[in-house]
Formats: sequence, C-alpha cells, structure tokens
Amino acid sequence: MPGINEVAQLAGVSTATVSRALSGNGHVSEATRERVHRAALELGYVVSSHASALATGRMKNVGVVIPFLNRWFYGAVLEGAESALLSHGYDLTLYNLSGGGDERTSVFEHFLLRKRVDAVIAIALELTEGEVGRLHELGKPIVGVGGSIEGVRTLSIDDIAVARLATEHLIALGHRSIAHIGGNSDSEMDFHVPSKRRVGYEEALTAAGIRPDPDLFEAADFTLQGGYAAAKQLLGNPRKRPTAVFAASDEMAIGTILAARDLGLHVPDDVSVIGVDDHEFSEFFGLSTIAQFPALQGRMAVDLVMDQLNPGHRGSDPSNTALPFELIVRSSTTRPG
Repeated sequence: MPGINEVAQLAGVSTATVSRALSGNGHVSEATRERVHRAALELGYVVSSHASALATGRMKNVGVVIPFLNRWFYGAVLEGAESALLSHGYDLTLYNLSGGGDERTSVFEHFLLRKRVDAVIAIALELTEGEVGRLHELGKPIVGVGGSIEGVRTLSIDDIAVARLATEHLIALGHRSIAHIGGNSDSEMDFHVPSKRRVGYEEALTAAGIRPDPDLFEAADFTLQGGYAAAKQLLGNPRKRPTAVFAASDEMAIGTILAARDLGLHVPDDVSVIGVDDHEFSEFFGLSTIAQFPALQGRMAVDLVMDQLNPGHRGSDPSNTALPFELIVRSSTTRPG
C-alpha cells in the first residue's frame, strides 16, 4: 500500500505539506492542495485516522446528541449537519437519547468524555452545568441547537414569535374561533417548545381582542396520530367547532387535515389549518406553515463547530444566534366561510 512518502514524491512536495493538505490543518495553497489530492487519488492513498489523530490531536469526528430519531424535524437537522461535516472531512457519531435518563447519563459521563469526538452538537437538549463543565474541561467545543445554554454557543428559534405569526395569519384572514393543538405533559421538551408556542398563540389572540378559550385547546404528542386524535375532539364538537386550527407542528397539522376529511369537513372551506416546520409532506397536503429550515440549522451548527476547532479560535463565545423562520401560505388556509 502506498504511503505518504510516495504521495509527496509524486506531488513534488514535502511529507509535511501532504499532511497539511490532506488533514486540512495548516496553510496550503489551493493549487498545492489539489496537486496533493490528485496524487493521493492516483496512488490510492488513504489517510489513517489513527495516524492523523496522533499527528493532529483530532479524531475528525463530531458527536451529535439528539433526543429522538423517529421525528422528521430531528432527522432533518441531523441530515443538514451530516452533509456539512462530510464537506469538512469529518465523520459523525450519533447518540440517540430516546431510551431515557440512563442513556443520557452514559453518553455525557462516559462516551463523550472519551477521546472519540473532537466536538459535540446537542440538538434540542438543555445541557446541565455539569455536562457543559465536563466537556469544557476536556477542551471539547460544544454547540447547542434549540435554545440558550449558559457558556455554550447556541442557535435557537423564537418559538413565541413563530406561534404568533401563525395565529396572526389566521386572524388576518378573518378567523375569530381559532383552536390550538399543542403539547401535553409527556411531550414537554427541553427549552419548553410546546409551552412557548401556546404562549405565542394566546398573545396573538389577546392582541386582536380575542379571549383565549381553554375549550379550544387540545394537547397531543407532536405526532400525526396525536394530531388526528386531538383534531377529532375539536372538530367533532358541533356546538363549538372552530373555523381554524393552529397546530404546533406540521405532523399534528397533517393529522388535523386527515381528521377533518374523516368528519366530512373540507379544508379550508370548513376549517383552515396551519402548522410549524415545513415538513417534507406539507406541500403535498397543501399545508400553510411556518418554515424553520431544520437542515439549515444543522449546517449552521457545524459552521459554529468548525469555527471553534479552528487553530486561531480565541475561545468559546457563549452567545445565541437567532434562527430564521418564514410564513409559507398554501391552500389549507382561507377566509372563514
């Protein structure tokens, strides 16, 4: 198998230059980098991850910790992060915490503290002071996605503003009887996303002179099935049927559309529906939504990680960056009939 000396000889550079060009650490001109990569490709030379780690102190691997893997939003964030890491020549090690508290303890007190990853991205997890401290002690950069964390660079969306925008869209169409499908106690997440979206919904109603009605709220679990069941309760009441529904996620909003159809109601003529996410199926269902660009969130998290791994980085800047969101109007919302 060819070694680094053969690559250096074919490219006409030193072995140190080959190491810098293939590892991405240190300055190498773009022309030289391309020449080294062509030589390595021609010879079939593959950098040993073990040797690279010994030389640079880096494993070229980032750990991503996520609370669920079977939810579209988290998968989309993960997909964006993985794509960005690959472009930087990094691997991704996934830690899925859907099993409960014991798994979280194992991940943060054992796996991440071993020299297996260079940095950590925590998605929708409100890290404790102890978890942050242990990672910082080992010099592992941390980026959080979902909300502010003390001492950590984070990315977060304003969930109250997101819910206000969705509700204001329905109010602007002329709706006054607007129901909300939010979270139940079992689905209350880190950073209190369901609670914040209910706050935004109620703030928008109050600002428009509409008194929030507790009978027009149903709790669910942020799944299509949960949204379907909650919508059946709201829309099946002939005495207090709302003319519009704001669901705190697109999956619950799609469940609402399916429940309306099963009840013989037409969306949007009988009931308007709006969600949050811009799920991959939302366009198929004609769902109006607030897009929060999860793949972009993953890519932005990787950008922050790479910045902290840069040799010239001067330390962690524990600031929070606001994430973008956008109202996308489709065929599921219209003026009340």
